Amino acid sequence: MELKGKRVVILAEEMYNEFELWYPYYRLKEAGAEVTLVGSGSSKTYNSKLHMPVTVDTGAENISAADHDGIVIPGGYAPDQMRRYPSMVNLVKEFFEAGKVVAAICHAGWLLASAEVVRGKTATCFFAIKDDLIHAGANYVDQEVVVDGNLITSRMPGDLPAFMRAIIAGLQFAPR
Repeated sequence: MELKGKRVVILAEEMYNEFELWYPYYRLKEAGAEVTLVGSGSSKTYNSKLHMPVTVDTGAENISAADHDGIVIPGGYAPDQMRRYPSMVNLVKEFFEAGKVVAAICHAGWLLASAEVVRGKTATCFFAIKDDLIHAGANYVDQEVVVDGNLITSRMPGDLPAFMRAIIAGLQFAPR
């Protein structure tokens, strides 16, 4: 149980990618972390791209980075919804500025760009949004996972094993 005592937030919104939410959720729990599912506050339940529902534990306005060790942002089209809510954008920025693990996969780079946390960072994402990361000031690379300080990024569901290895490693040494 390499993550016993660690607390991690996973964000959810409409049109999330089922693999990119549920794989991290169960892998983090398996490693011993306490995982909290957090929505924008617009609903208690959100549907994935394939209409798989997820019921969140709370809204972003009720979460503080000070009480957690990291945050995971799944992709799909959910990040485009997430960035419309200042509480979600501010939460990502708060985790980043506190030096906590901020992990984003696929289209989650949209939320990183809106939170203004990628300038000067090396990062990856789904190729279709690489221009968004570049325009937000990131050094884009096409790799399965990129770790730059407390920022962990990955491209797509096929990269989830490498993404989760990097997240677990980062959380083991995350400051509280």
